Amino acid sequence: MDFSAIDWQRPWLSHVSELGRSLAVAPDWQAAANTLARERRLTNAAGLPIVFSPQNLLPKSVGYELHISQTGQIPTRDNLHDFFNALIWLHFPNSKRVLNQLQVEEIHRQSDRTLRGKQRDAATVFDENAAIFISQDPALTEWLKRRQWKNLLHSHATRFHQDCKILLFGHALIEKLIHPYKSITAHVWCLSEQRIFTENQTNDAMSSIDESVAKSLASGFVSGDFCHLPVLGIPGWWNGQNEDFYADAEVFRTSDAQSRTR
Repeated sequence: MDFSAIDWQRPWLSHVSELGRSLAVAPDWQAAANTLARERRLTNAAGLPIVFSPQNLLPKSVGYELHISQTGQIPTRDNLHDFFNALIWLHFPNSKRVLNQLQVEEIHRQSDRTLRGKQRDAATVFDENAAIFISQDPALTEWLKRRQWKNLLHSHATRFHQDCKILLFGHALIEKLIHPYKSITAHVWCLSEQRIFTENQTNDAMSSIDESVAKSLASGFVSGDFCHLPVLGIPGWWNGQNEDFYADAEVFRTSDAQSRTR
């Protein structure tokens, strides 16, 4: 697989770049990811070891989520989408475990397996497209929820950097940002943390955030619990972030009815 399209200097990759770079230069990135999973003793909700296994080992009669739950094996293709999925498993194993458990519980609740259910849909959206918004500043969180973009992202950019941190979780979201465009929008999960990340993120800090996210998800959630954020509006994440940039109503929307992931 060609990793040359990934620019590890991008600010949205700062929390996964060190490990990502090392996997990208490994002779076999999946084997290297499995070695790390074993060393870190990653397991699914049933306590089975996590293994990134070839996609063709997934039985046709078993769904993706159920297979992970029943075997600990994560069907993995040799592409960037699944590479980023493995990278997130290695950084947020507790959160990924909870998401899988919620999806499987919803599958078992549905007598008709063709129906996904609200919890399974929400867990899939989180898995694919979530960003974690960490802040102790209630004003920042309120501006996010109310989509007061100018206050949140422009007028108080310094305050945003001091009191807020955004960590991308969704592997499809990260994949989109290989070729960034202004309207890429994340489903945002808000946390209030005593310890806010610095740019020099430690393994202990990542583990703490992972545990907090997992705990916040464990009781269940629905798609309506997300906020939305055009990620290239995050201060410093893109060029030309002047007042006109944030005045683009096609991207920085204020109406819930109009919001969608693009």
